[in-house]
Amino acid sequence: MRYFIFISYKGTSYHGWQLQPNSITVQKTLDNALSVVLNEKISTIGAGRTDAGVHALLFCAHFDSISTDLSTNPKLIFKLNSYLPKDISVNSIFKVLPDANARFSAISRTYNYYISRIKDPFFDNSSWFLPGNPNVAAMNEACQKLLSHSDFTSFSKLHSDTKTNICKIYSATWEEKENRLVFTIKADRFLRNMVRAIVGTMIEIGFGKINIEEFEQIIVDKNRCGAGKSAPAQGLFLTDIEYPVEIFI
Repeated sequence: MRYFIFISYKGTSYHGWQLQPNSITVQKTLDNALSVVLNEKISTIGAGRTDAGVHALLFCAHFDSISTDLSTNPKLIFKLNSYLPKDISVNSIFKVLPDANARFSAISRTYNYYISRIKDPFFDNSSWFLPGNPNVAAMNEACQKLLSHSDFTSFSKLHSDTKTNICKIYSATWEEKENRLVFTIKADRFLRNMVRAIVGTMIEIGFGKINIEEFEQIIVDKNRCGAGKSAPAQGLFLTDIEYPVEIFI
């Protein structure tokens, strides 16, 4: 049977989600926990890859198991959470159709990026400390430009194995919350490093280093070298993944 497992994790201590030789990753840690608790070899496939230091309030992976219906086992999540380290938690497990795929069945993904305008030790690993008062109105104007484009090569990690840089961005906005700025973006898919590159470039708008017209030209040019530096990983959170309801059994 195939299952979707929904988890949360703090990415500070991990080299991202995806399996890597000689590195501690979220996928490796989860696979190990599932294999031990279910007493069978389990290999998960994630909804995407998050880079080292990036967090997930909600992440999904799928796996196949020969065990009895896991979605009806009330003790399974407790056992998994008891085995997993404190920075990874299992939230739910659902039985899905045999061809359901955590990555390719997703309809949309949503990310938040957090900026702290004051030094705050409690947000040290979960936000970018950036003192000052960037022009949020100008940054929101730039958000509207994202919605009218689909090729985001300028915000993609160089030399990635992505076959296409076409994405559909559904919404993007900046909000001020006390001493924090929160960027929220929702799209059908994201390129590697895309959100952090967008944030880094928009901050240049906020501090008057580039204007809206120059921002849009960066998109049109399809050249990563023209965009700003990527924002630090610790401020980025994957917050939601949407799936069609019909894949859940």
